[in-house]
Amino acid sequence: MRFQRSFVASVVIAAALTATGCGKKPADATASGSTTFTPAELAVFSPLPAQMEAKGVSLTDAKVALGRALYYENVLSQSHDMSCNSCHPLNAWGADGRKVSLGHDGKPGGRNAPTVYHAAGHVAQFWDGRAPDVEAQAKGPILNPVEMGMPDTVAVLAHLRGNAAYVASFRAAFPGDKQPVTYDNVGNAIGAFERRLLTPARWDKFLAGDSAALTVAERAGLRTFVNTGCQSCHLGAYMGGDRFMKAGQAIAWFSQADSGRFAVTKDANDLFFFKVQSLRNVEKTGPYFHDGSVASLNDAVRLMAHHQLGKELAPDQVQSIVTFLGALTGDLPLQYIGFPQKPQ
Repeated sequence: MRFQRSFVASVVIAAALTATGCGKKPADATASGSTTFTPAELAVFSPLPAQMEAKGVSLTDAKVALGRALYYENVLSQSHDMSCNSCHPLNAWGADGRKVSLGHDGKPGGRNAPTVYHAAGHVAQFWDGRAPDVEAQAKGPILNPVEMGMPDTVAVLAHLRGNAAYVASFRAAFPGDKQPVTYDNVGNAIGAFERRLLTPARWDKFLAGDSAALTVAERAGLRTFVNTGCQSCHLGAYMGGDRFMKAGQAIAWFSQADSGRFAVTKDANDLFFFKVQSLRNVEKTGPYFHDGSVASLNDAVRLMAHHQLGKELAPDQVQSIVTFLGALTGDLPLQYIGFPQKPQ
């Protein structure tokens, strides 16, 4: 997989910093105060797709139904009291609201648990990108001793193969497999379910041409967002998630305890690099950053402007951007995420 911490991304960011006078003086985010936007300004964004597809991944109803059941399945944890939904509760925007989640035997995780909504559309999974897709990511926490704590895949499969209803569900989901109940297919099914976890928002209607979908204040916030240069990293359908960036791109990050992607690649060029998070539903998914160290969205916006863009935003500019970010809060797919009748 090609991660987009690329020359092109660098040029985009450099251009945004130059255009906005990075590090020189407080950001003049109202220099162009218009709340109408040119096609060129909006071209970096796009509405959500109907589902997050990937080459070679089929999304059948049987596979999605199995993935939904497994997402909520406590038997996939050592103590049989945790599931994917424990740290990524779907009725709470896919995030548990903790600085770090508590796993098996109450052990704290090492990083903040990001929302699962829209994650399937990202360039990679986890803050450090160590899993290429949601199918691979789903297999990690089950065997992690700090998370769900299962000792090995043998134990996981023993539970599933011993359940006739699950065996039937796996056969329906993977009809071409001689032995469909495999650990890879656990990840494949959960991933299929996650590829439809989308929350369309008023923002999508605005991008589709309905200018009235956003309030005047939200459009003013978008203007501040654009003039500040936030879209140099937060763009596309997911308003982020498509690249890795250094925490402290312009001014050193306030905490350097976590080496970020360097821990995966051992490449010095990846030191303090993390996946850029999606801004979809961001007002609902705090606390913020890889360590969950910031509780306030206003503080998160201010810190990002300072450390990533070298800008000092005034409080009213920060609030203006936060007002716009509220328009990225979508509708939860309540019927789709409904607690399933799990195999017995």
